[in-house]
Amino acid sequence: MKSHVKAVVIGGGVVGCSVLYHLAKAGWTDIMLIERSELTSGSSWHAAGGFHTLNGDPNVAKLQAYTVQLYKEIEEISGQSCSLHLTGGVMMADTPARMDFLRLAHAKGRYLGMDTELITPSEAKAMFPLMDETNFVGAMWDPVEGHLDPSGTTIAYSKAAKKLGAEIVLRNRVVELTQEVDGTWNVVTEQGTVKAEHVVNCGGLWAREIGRMVGVELPVLAMEHMYLLTEPMPEVEEFNKSTGREMIGVLDFKGEIYTRQERNGILLGTYEKACKPWSPVNTPWDFGHELLQPDIDRIAPSLEIGFKHFPGIEKAGIKQIINGPFTFALDGNPLVGPVQGLTNFWCACAVMAGFSQGGGVGLALSNWMVHGDPGFDVWGMDVARFGEWASLRYTNAKVRENYSRRFSIRFPNEELPAARPAQTTPLYDTMLANNAVMGDSWGLETPLWFAPKGKEPKDILSFHRSNDFGPIGEEVRATRERVGVTEIANFAKYEVSGPGTEDFLNRLMTNRMPKTGRIVLTPMINEFGKLIGDFTIAKAGEDRFMIWGSSAAQKYHMRWFEKHLPKDGPRASEVRIHRFDQTLVGLSIAGPKSRDLLQKLVDVDISTKAFRFMDFREMAVGGAPCMVNRITYTGDLGYEIWMAPAYQRLVYKAIKEAGEEFGLVDFGMRALLSMRLEKNFPTWFRELRPIYGPFEGAMDRFIKLEKNDFIGREAAAKEQAEGPKLRRVSFFVDAADADVMGDEPIWAKVGKDYGTVEKPHGYGAPRFDTSGEEVRGSKAAQGASAVRGIVDGDWRVVGWVTSGGYAHYVQKSMAQGYVPAALAEDESTGLFEIEILGHRRPARINVEPPFDPSGEKMRT
Repeated sequence: MKSHVKAVVIGGGVVGCSVLYHLAKAGWTDIMLIERSELTSGSSWHAAGGFHTLNGDPNVAKLQAYTVQLYKEIEEISGQSCSLHLTGGVMMADTPARMDFLRLAHAKGRYLGMDTELITPSEAKAMFPLMDETNFVGAMWDPVEGHLDPSGTTIAYSKAAKKLGAEIVLRNRVVELTQEVDGTWNVVTEQGTVKAEHVVNCGGLWAREIGRMVGVELPVLAMEHMYLLTEPMPEVEEFNKSTGREMIGVLDFKGEIYTRQERNGILLGTYEKACKPWSPVNTPWDFGHELLQPDIDRIAPSLEIGFKHFPGIEKAGIKQIINGPFTFALDGNPLVGPVQGLTNFWCACAVMAGFSQGGGVGLALSNWMVHGDPGFDVWGMDVARFGEWASLRYTNAKVRENYSRRFSIRFPNEELPAARPAQTTPLYDTMLANNAVMGDSWGLETPLWFAPKGKEPKDILSFHRSNDFGPIGEEVRATRERVGVTEIANFAKYEVSGPGTEDFLNRLMTNRMPKTGRIVLTPMINEFGKLIGDFTIAKAGEDRFMIWGSSAAQKYHMRWFEKHLPKDGPRASEVRIHRFDQTLVGLSIAGPKSRDLLQKLVDVDISTKAFRFMDFREMAVGGAPCMVNRITYTGDLGYEIWMAPAYQRLVYKAIKEAGEEFGLVDFGMRALLSMRLEKNFPTWFRELRPIYGPFEGAMDRFIKLEKNDFIGREAAAKEQAEGPKLRRVSFFVDAADADVMGDEPIWAKVGKDYGTVEKPHGYGAPRFDTSGEEVRGSKAAQGASAVRGIVDGDWRVVGWVTSGGYAHYVQKSMAQGYVPAALAEDESTGLFEIEILGHRRPARINVEPPFDPSGEKMRT
């Protein structure tokens, strides 16, 4: 065993071996994988071995597609078979709502290059004759599904990595991790200490324990998972003989089960409601190639439905029941990336679908470590997406909820209840008393909308317009015509201070920093010129700035801020960053009467000239010390008022009392998002993401290329000079009773003489090819005409929707999304259609925002 290496990967499951292989492939050969026992000793060896490309997050779906394509490569390099069975599979819908979900998934597949197809239950039965098709209303076929040998695949990764120069050390548990002043890690093992520049936690079932060695409580929990294997079935053998094919895989939402052929029988697995965590506090180090005691009674309700839906299986004898632990994060996606607050400590864990996602996880993480960027939009997997509120007990409750809903459809207006409330503001009880429907915003309870008096404050779940539609409309109209108040505690809040702060922020941000008492809006981009942040920044005093941004990105942005703090020279260690989280909360008032209301609560002049648009001032509001921004996300006249939690009830009470004469209303987050649509305002992590450049994102006016050499300036200048290939646009949509939700394909009637429309690079497009060269999409950017499902006569899928909904004041269904730049200013009728729940609806670009296009109201 070497004593010094560049990187140590801890854990020898499929994910650890994939990370090792990809690091070696990227050129890091001085690397080592350390495994406490044998390869596949955790979850990998007893996995069902299924793989698929479909995922609720299109970015993760892209990485899953890469994983499936990778297996042939590692077989060739290693000489080890993965025993790949590419059978294809179907998802079965038993209700119209589940069929709507499949229509959404099929639509996403259009711009992802997935060759899915909506089919009838009878067509599905022809490929899996064990089912009773009368239980279903429809299905979706995906040819890129199948299964493999878990152990063989893991060995293939490991052999390929070793052929490229990597080292693997088995039967050697890591017992301690310490870090030297220079950042070097001491990886203390049973066989000695290895010094490494980087450590990667691929611990699987033991990832939580590895994290604790460096003071991190990762939000991961193992769950017991059961599947059964039947005895050989004559029906299966006859199907194989008569068709020359293997039976396909089937996912049944109602039964919460999945099935596929295993030898001459059937494998059937469940994600049962009565789920059970395994080792919820500590994982025993001596657990290895073992299985857990089966509990068929626990999965009996799922089996009962399964046998009804697939009567051919009911008659088969059960040969074996496999019950083993698999790790999950709160939302079911992996935890990948550098851990904020630590240097060169990386995670690749909670990859419960290791044989669908392991290759993509390895590629993204190796890119990140070698090139400084994952090369994909991996926010859905980023370890930074959860905050401190994701404690051990919170994680236990949320993972159980996620597991029990693994095959449940998630409605766009659905708020999941487990572990709530976790964080609340002082106004939580007041909001409930006001009949608020609350939502979870990065662990914080936030008002979404207010039900009328006498009505139950509850969402009726639907893919269509629901019971919140009317009340949200009232909130919007009252705010636009009079004045409204909403809670904005769910913003991220930071204070950056100390000598050198302005230089530091100018280096990070694309816009110039404001003068004292003024505010600017600014994106933040990475070295590759991609959008990684969008902020409101106020200069509160000499060497003191207040920053507001997306609450969900707090740890993501803190990681970036800390990475770029001055480390040498006269300003080293002088810049200080404080993240307030919920130690600073806020309220926003907006609408034409908002100035009149606020003037009653302050003892200073806030007239148009005295307190201008984009001004910042510290003042007492209702007798409480506050910071006030003259800005609002509604795009109307308005103010953001920030205070310590101890003063929030006082300020809110004062606003409510003073607002009575102006017809003040409470409005929630959904009304706020409706109003931002009317201004064509983007949102972070929907419109503005790390796969878009600032000019693609239509952020031109905030990019000051001449100001200084900020991070990403060269790439941004190149994008401007060459012209963006894509452009963010806003649409009016001729919708029926359902509005866009995000990720819908955008069709354009471009005509035969338009030429080949490049398939949108879209979600998860790799930024690096295997040599590390930057690319725009690799195979994902092939011509649209080569992909079935995104061409229809003169119509092409040319883009995708990022977000949208109903804009209540202008009474239009609206959407935002990305299209080729050549089409971005064409406001012609009949040029675009947006696919909503399987129906293509006419759409038209609106270049100017429909509400107050000149911006006069917010500047008044």
